[in-house]
This record gives sequence, C-alpha cells and structure tokens, in this order.
Amino acid sequence: MQQLATDKIISWEAPKRNTLKIKVSILYPNAEGKHFDVDYYRDSHMVLVKKLLQPLGLIETGIEKGLAGGEPNQPVPFLCIGYITFNTMEEFQKAFEAHGQELLDDVPNFTNVQPVIQISEIVQ
Repeated sequence: MQQLATDKIISWEAPKRNTLKIKVSILYPNAEGKHFDVDYYRDSHMVLVKKLLQPLGLIETGIEKGLAGGEPNQPVPFLCIGYITFNTMEEFQKAFEAHGQELLDDVPNFTNVQPVIQISEIVQ
C-alpha cells in the first residue's frame, strides 16, 4: 500500500492466474541422412491433429521450420519444431490416449526423425 499526499490509499494486487496452459513441443533433431517434409506436416499432419484434438481441448498449434544454427555456417539443430497447447495436462493426456496412435502412425509420411517431446507450463 502507498500513502499519497491526498490521504487516499492505493492498493495493488497481482493478477490471479486462474488457468494453467501447457505446451507440448515436438522437436525433430537434425542429423545426417534425416529428412522432414514440412509441406506434408503443415498441410496434412497438423490438419489431422486439429481435426482429432480440437474437440478434446486443443487450443492452438504451431510450426517452426529450422533455418540456421546459432553460429555462422552451423546446420540447424532442429529440422522442425511443432507445438500444440491445451488448458491442462489432463486434457492433453485424454486427447493423446484417444488419438495418439493414429497421429504416431502418420509420422513416417513426413519424416524419418525420432522426435523429442517436451511438455511445458506456459508462464507468460
């Protein structure tokens, strides 16, 4: 609280977070002999992801195509990074339990890379 010359008291409270959002990042590491068809990923796979998972709580999807590494002439560390967001871990788990196998079965249609998965809390 802060006392002003006018004797009025001003108080400030931090906004309360009432929703927890999670982001599931699917990273496709670059390595010799690996390929990734970003057109198929964007035009077919992510369309399937949205069709199957939006009714189960999917909020947003995104795709990032690797362009360069952090140093000059360094190859990209990841060919592509996809992400999906949900309000809760439970929503994601239910959605993946329902449709995960169908989505995993589509992976060979766009890449021969073993993806790395990270689940994060969105804090800002």
